[in-house]
Amino acid sequence: MQLSRKIEKLFSFELLQSFWEHLCRWTHRVSARKILATIDRAELARLRERYPDRTDARKINAYEDASYWIGVNVRRVQDLWLDRTPPSRILDLGCGPGYFLYISQLFGHSGVGLDTPDEPLFEGLTQLLNVQRVIARIEHQVPLPDLGEKFDLITAHRVCFHRIERVGEGEWKEWTPADWKFFIDDIRSRFLKPSGRLFLELNPRHDGSPALTPEMRACFLDEGARLFRNKVLLAANRKQRPRFKQTLRLTTEDTENTKMRGRLERRLCQTPS
Repeated sequence: MQLSRKIEKLFSFELLQSFWEHLCRWTHRVSARKILATIDRAELARLRERYPDRTDARKINAYEDASYWIGVNVRRVQDLWLDRTPPSRILDLGCGPGYFLYISQLFGHSGVGLDTPDEPLFEGLTQLLNVQRVIARIEHQVPLPDLGEKFDLITAHRVCFHRIERVGEGEWKEWTPADWKFFIDDIRSRFLKPSGRLFLELNPRHDGSPALTPEMRACFLDEGARLFRNKVLLAANRKQRPRFKQTLRLTTEDTENTKMRGRLERRLCQTPS
């Protein structure tokens, strides 16, 4: 990130938003250490031998580093209040190794991931974490494959599927507002329950400029989105304003699941990592 951008962030509304995120996490702390302890470390070591560390990989892309990515995904779960809400059915687009769904499942949720077959490590990790995965590629102006169900929450972290082709160093040809609208309409009409939400977390840009361009912001706001830093939250109904803090109506089955989730929560949330 350029120095000028770092200085700008120190005196911007973005700093206040970051502080609010950290404060919300602090009020309901989750132990990444305890979650990491639930993973079979011996099998993880065997996966590392089968898929050796890439010496040229940046830490942020080294998905075999479970301790790092558990911490990242604990924060993602907290930001969506999944550590304190009733059970939801989740679709995670670009699920990668499955850490986000794995942690969500520990808190009583269930879900399925969708990703490309490009990274062999992901197959081994999702199997280790018992995360269901569908192989598919997200492309502009192409509907997603039918999954036979609708979801309470659809997520996509570090979104890069909107990048069509590289046009220079750190520069990409990206989806147009029309492409984003096609994608959002497809999600809303075929995959979201009436009270469902779509959450997108955009990747930082190479030059440190805002992840959301003015055109993207205008497009998402026109679709009724709530924007928070590089994050976009949309409701199933474009006329409704979604909230990160979500309360769902419980069925009898949900109540039993929530009681079980409460026992897990007491184990995972008592001591901060």
